[in-house]
Amino acid sequence: MVQKLFYTLIALTLFTITGCTSEGETTQETTDSIDAAEVLTLDPDADIFQYDGVIYETSIDWVEELDLTKDIQIGEIKTRNDTNTDFKDEMANKLPVGAKVFSAKEREDILIVELKSEVLKYLAIVEG
Repeated sequence: MVQKLFYTLIALTLFTITGCTSEGETTQETTDSIDAAEVLTLDPDADIFQYDGVIYETSIDWVEELDLTKDIQIGEIKTRNDTNTDFKDEMANKLPVGAKVFSAKEREDILIVELKSEVLKYLAIVEG
């Protein structure tokens, strides 16, 4: 009886050591971008633009409440597309061509757009 218990404990220990390791396995979490078609399907009146393959949207209540500092200019709106959902970088559906896009010092997922009379905050729309 003791010998059977001894072998069972050895087998269980070996199983635990060899069978439960995750050596060589990696887990990778990715964040995928949502495209303009998805955003505009959910909200046809959304004010969006695309920068570096990511769609940014404004008029998000909690983002508007943030106190952000404009950092360096990273781009500007080069084309306007208010007729379809096929967006390219530096393209917007409501912002005028020439609107300047800045990074925010405090957050990497928010960009600041400066117009003549106002400053708008745009949040990166991603799914993760």
